[in-house]
Order: sequence, then structure tokens, then C-alpha cells
Amino acid sequence: MMQRDNIDRAMAIMETAFDPQWGEAWNRRQLEASLAVPGTHLLLANQAGGIAELDEEAVGFTLSRSVAGEEELLLIAVVPEYRNRGIGSSILSLFLKQATSRGIGVIFLEMRANNTAKSLYKKYGFVPIGRRKDYYKTAEGSRLDAITFSLTI
Repeated sequence: MMQRDNIDRAMAIMETAFDPQWGEAWNRRQLEASLAVPGTHLLLANQAGGIAELDEEAVGFTLSRSVAGEEELLLIAVVPEYRNRGIGSSILSLFLKQATSRGIGVIFLEMRANNTAKSLYKKYGFVPIGRRKDYYKTAEGSRLDAITFSLTI
């Protein structure tokens, strides 16, 4: 039951946090399938930027997958009404602490080149290590590069 509640909470965040123009939001089936894979981690954040308990409103989340000492940050989101309050930074910090406790040595993430979260990732020490030309397609049909970042922890 707890897994289903957490999926509901993550989907509610995803529905408001991701602009449809970029096509970044996952659907429920994708989220459920991902969470069924061992090594996949969902972290839900409350209004204070801490871990959201079941009886608290979740306003942000991270979704990641780890294997062989490496972890990929698949998604990070904060609902629009709670942005610019430090929640994204808090949840990224919590995610990094949890990854470290799992024995992770390197974190990877990929984002579209025009994503404003780039400054947050750089603040935490992520460095660009690669670029995929025209990887993302916008709703209007234009293309954007993907940038891959890594962080050794």
C-alpha cells in the first residue's frame, strides 16, 4: 500500500512540475515499471525540504537508479508553488546523502541544455562530461541538446 501511495504522490507532483513543452514527465506506467527494478529509489520531500512522511504533503521528489556503485538521477521535481524556497537544493542534498549511504561513488544525470536547474547541479559540484546533439524534441518539433553531468562523491 505504501508503494502505491508514494506513486500517487509522485505522479501528483509530476503533473504540475514538468512543463509539457519539454516532454520530460513520465506516465504512471513508466514510474511503476521503474520502481519495480531493484536499485530504484524514490525520495519524496515535504514543504520544509525534508523527507515527506506518509501523513505529510509531498511537494518534491527525486527518482534514481543505482547499479555497481554508480547512480543516475533520473528525475527531480518540485511543484511550482514551492519553487525558489530551497526545496530543490534540500532534496538534492538528501538524495546525495542517501546515495553516499548506499555506497555510491559516482552520480550521473542528464538534462536538456536550456534547463535552469544547471546552476543547482553546478552548486553541488556536478560537472558536464558529455553532450548529445539534438537529443530532446520539444512539443513544437525543435531539437535541444542533452548535457550529461557527473559528480564523484
